Amino acid sequence: MAAPTLTEVCERALRLPCSPVLLPRLIQVLQKEDAHAADLEAVICLDPALAGATLRLANSAYFNAGAPVETLSEAIFRLGQKEIYRLSALSLAGRWLNQPVGGFRWEPGDLCRRSLVTAVAAEYLCEQSGRADPRTAYTAGLVQEIGKLALAFACADQFPAIRARCEELGCTWQEAENVVLGYDHPEVGAELVRRWKFPPALVAVVMHQPPTASAPADALPLIVHVHAAKYIAASMGAGVGEDGFLFQFSSALLEEWGFTSQVLEAAMPPVFDRANRLLNGKFSAGEIAF
Repeated sequence: MAAPTLTEVCERALRLPCSPVLLPRLIQVLQKEDAHAADLEAVICLDPALAGATLRLANSAYFNAGAPVETLSEAIFRLGQKEIYRLSALSLAGRWLNQPVGGFRWEPGDLCRRSLVTAVAAEYLCEQSGRADPRTAYTAGLVQEIGKLALAFACADQFPAIRARCEELGCTWQEAENVVLGYDHPEVGAELVRRWKFPPALVAVVMHQPPTASAPADALPLIVHVHAAKYIAASMGAGVGEDGFLFQFSSALLEEWGFTSQVLEAAMPPVFDRANRLLNGKFSAGEIAF
């Protein structure tokens, strides 16, 4: 059976429910210096599931320092912009990333688990280095492998050939995609987030994994931080499926940016703690369970 074209893959993937189309609107609100709680509420209230999750988090044991909150405006005030952004990005991207698909030999939720830890690691690394925006890095980590879901949904019939090519040549999964399909998951992912009107920097992160010489210079700091974060997520074993370790790791570039093996290993405990807190203690034994 002939492989679908890249355009056909994107068209099929865009028909999946729960696409994160509200996330760019949320990013636009939070980038405004004069953004108010009412601006956030206007976006969050468009998604009933997100609104409910916001209220639940605000009334959770971790944040509930007083009387229960009953309105979105009260919940937003209690949580603050940083926590609201983390929750919203995870809710909007996570539902799409958790769609059941064939192709990959994933366990349920594997892609979302891996993406979440990558997001948390990217945010943490940016906080430590000060060379890229942590909030943008968190979103970039969540969506940087979104093209894999599209391929699993649209190209499952071609996966045996991709798998066989990996085993035959000992190449990366992405290289095998290019041979079998004529395109790869970063190309598909970049086209999807472009159609969802994500900011150019996030499109660049999705497109240039692993980092390449053709990456735009203004997005390179973000791209490199997300690549380092992907290494951390893989090393911690979060959501690693059959393709999990079959990716190109640009160690020389990371060391050039100061991300030595010692720095990345030192980041793992705080990333673990942050992911664990975000998931209410469900991150254990190297795995996140939703």
